[in-house]
Amino acid sequence: MVDVTADVAVVGAGAAGLSLALRLARPPAGAGPLDTVLLAAPAGPARAAPRTWCFWEAGGGPYDEVLAASWQRLRVRGTGGSEVTAAIAPLHYKMLRSEALEGLAEREIAASGRVSRVEAAVDRIAPTPDGALVHARRAGGGRVTVHARWVFDSRPLGLLPPARTTLLQHFRGWFVRTERPAFDPGVVELMDFRTPQPSHGLSFGYVLPVGPREALVEYTEFSSRVLGRAAYDRALRHYAQRVLGLDRYEVTGREQGVIPMTDAEFARQSAPGVFRIGACAGATRPSTGYTFSGVQRQTRAVAAALHSGRHPLPPRAHSARARLMDAVLLHALAGGRIDGPAFFTRLFTRVPAARLLRFLDGRTNLAEDLGIGAHVPVAAMLASAVTLPFVPRRALPAHRPTDTGAEPHAPSA
Repeated sequence: MVDVTADVAVVGAGAAGLSLALRLARPPAGAGPLDTVLLAAPAGPARAAPRTWCFWEAGGGPYDEVLAASWQRLRVRGTGGSEVTAAIAPLHYKMLRSEALEGLAEREIAASGRVSRVEAAVDRIAPTPDGALVHARRAGGGRVTVHARWVFDSRPLGLLPPARTTLLQHFRGWFVRTERPAFDPGVVELMDFRTPQPSHGLSFGYVLPVGPREALVEYTEFSSRVLGRAAYDRALRHYAQRVLGLDRYEVTGREQGVIPMTDAEFARQSAPGVFRIGACAGATRPSTGYTFSGVQRQTRAVAAALHSGRHPLPPRAHSARARLMDAVLLHALAGGRIDGPAFFTRLFTRVPAARLLRFLDGRTNLAEDLGIGAHVPVAAMLASAVTLPFVPRRALPAHRPTDTGAEPHAPSA
């Protein structure tokens, strides 16, 4: 029995699901009506924990009214303490909390009259000749079935597609409040390599200041294995106290996550009327872990296709050239051919920050890419490019955060 019938069903209320629902609640002038159902997991193990998304864009954007903070200066510190602080105008580096995006979506969905929200955890999507049936379970155990012409599934994958290289970007962050002013609210510490470096991979600290006495302080590693919670907390205490020099502070919140950095090819369609969006559809930039901008590109294109009556296959979030460069870099990092902290410090020292951020977002042209390539260890990268085609692909289980979820904020982040 079908309980709800709609034109579009959006499965999952994370960044991808909420972004698509918001775009469908904001139709362009002259667009035909689209009845949309957003299926959001109820409170419990199926619902993602609160998280932070960071991204950059020029000028104003659709989420500015609910941003936690915004900056136009970034700092990168090398292992020995050398630093470069760069202005990124016309770009703004923006911090968005998931609770704020959820609140914005709730208000606009309620006002639109086009999108309804159903609190239920989806356990099965069954294709039909005219779309798909979405089977879900409410918090009290009751069942709900939604039939839709188009279904967009943003749930995390249980198994990653086969890949030649997969590194894990894993991290834990503390929201801290200090007794005395300790942070420069005008500058993000984007990558601070003054952390003890692991034997394989790299690590760095990251600081998002939202005021002189408040910041998100994070410890991040790129490696093949995650740490236990106690190990993350030891690393955070070391970074906060011995590197940043914080003496009296209160931890007001925590977040933790694991992001696969992989050259896998992600499927964007699983049945004629069923598509994937977000990280499970390749929205994450393989070499950086940034996902939010890729999600916006995908959901913008999907909403435009739906409103104009075109086939709504989500586009690839990153170009073929960007994915190839990322695959070579991941292979070089995983094989130890390059020194990760030196690699990223050199890039931020020698390449204008705004151009480098556009490169990390896949928005540079070929000439700009070649110019940036002049500042990388050419021999190591060529060796990785030559050996990469001979590396077999294998599937790996997807990793979940151990207690809370979060998006990485720093490049490669």
